[in-house]
Amino acid sequence: MAEGNTGNTSGGGNMGLAFIVGGLLVVVVIIAFFVFGRGGMPDTTKDIDVDVNLPKVEAPSVPTPPST
Repeated sequence: MAEGNTGNTSGGGNMGLAFIVGGLLVVVVIIAFFVFGRGGMPDTTKDIDVDVNLPKVEAPSVPTPPST
């Protein structure tokens, strides 16, 4: 009979699962920070005024039909 061996060897696999769940929780918190906190971007608006001047384009004149 082996002394000190109680037969309870479970629990090793649960530690790996705890790290996976903890890592996923950290990822979700980081994503929530950027989505809801806008990543610390300032609330500034830019006034963009664009003026585009193009030359006037006209269709070519239609030739007159030949007289018969």
